[in-house]
Amino acid sequence: MSLKAGIVGLPNVGKSTLFNSITKKNILAANYPFATIEPNVGVVTVPDERLNFLNDLYCPKSLVPTIVEFFDIAGLVKGASKGEGLGNKFLSHIREVDAIVEVVRCFEDGNVIHVENNVDPVRDIEIIDVELILADLEIVENRLGKIEKKVTMSKDKEGLKEVAVLKKVKEGLINNEPSRRLSLSDDELKILKPFNLLTLKPIIYVANISEDDLLEQSNKYVEIVKEYAIKDSAEVIVICAKVESELVDLDEDEKKVFLTDLGVCESGLDKLIKSTYKLLGLETFFTAGSDEVRAWTFKTGMKAPACAGIIHTDFEKGFIKAEIMSYDDLKELGTDKSVKENGKMRLEGKDYLMKDGDICYFRFNKS
Repeated sequence: MSLKAGIVGLPNVGKSTLFNSITKKNILAANYPFATIEPNVGVVTVPDERLNFLNDLYCPKSLVPTIVEFFDIAGLVKGASKGEGLGNKFLSHIREVDAIVEVVRCFEDGNVIHVENNVDPVRDIEIIDVELILADLEIVENRLGKIEKKVTMSKDKEGLKEVAVLKKVKEGLINNEPSRRLSLSDDELKILKPFNLLTLKPIIYVANISEDDLLEQSNKYVEIVKEYAIKDSAEVIVICAKVESELVDLDEDEKKVFLTDLGVCESGLDKLIKSTYKLLGLETFFTAGSDEVRAWTFKTGMKAPACAGIIHTDFEKGFIKAEIMSYDDLKELGTDKSVKENGKMRLEGKDYLMKDGDICYFRFNKS
């Protein structure tokens, strides 16, 4: 299980520079629109300090972290929903991702062209919102046109439920409300899932600032973005894409010194990757031993058998018990043996809800 996040934004806001830093890939980052035409895909590991401890403790033959896939998607302009710029490509690519990472330009630089000629983060966000809203509205109206009259006449219960939720979404879109801001029940979300609505995808805003503003830890545009993000209950990650690109070639010790000199304790990219990983309610459990220490991604609320099935379907089918200790207990007590002696090792059954940081050994019937 992995998360696919699409990095989006207007041209020249720092998307490709950010992507280069995330994936350490040398894709084209040029000072003109549409430098990225096809979505570049990079797989990155989720920073997790717990893996370092487990690696030192077990000295395994292999160490496998969890991952996030980032898609760098071509820049958007006004009229994308009608095919302007690379609009149709943009909209098709963004439908494939689970979450949206929207890079917003929050820096002044006369040498970097802004497609709208001046810096205005709210305007830039709203340009993208409008295009996504128009694209979703077309899908909703097309579906209503096909089924509304038929289900109204037939009184089909399931069809009527679909029409009701589509009308609810349509009204919101007409009023410039992305679907993620609507109060939708679990049943309504289930009905909407096949439509893969763009405005229903969870979002993180990335405020891209200058190096000077990073040093001063002050930027008027960031505060504007944070205020706007409240509408979406969205997190705002502040980064300097230029600085992050300089961190790429440094080793961990050099990186720590660099960040300390800047007055920050963690890179913007590490914060972004962690936040993106958690955006969809994803957590981590571990398997650990001398052969392999591995982090596994699971959805919050999953039970032990389903998590066992992430490793192998046979583990879920033949699930008997899960032998579990928490990472915190292991770190405090130092060894598996100490965890057992202190009564902190547990046997859990089929109804056990997995927790972030669980270290598991699954017992299953092999027949």
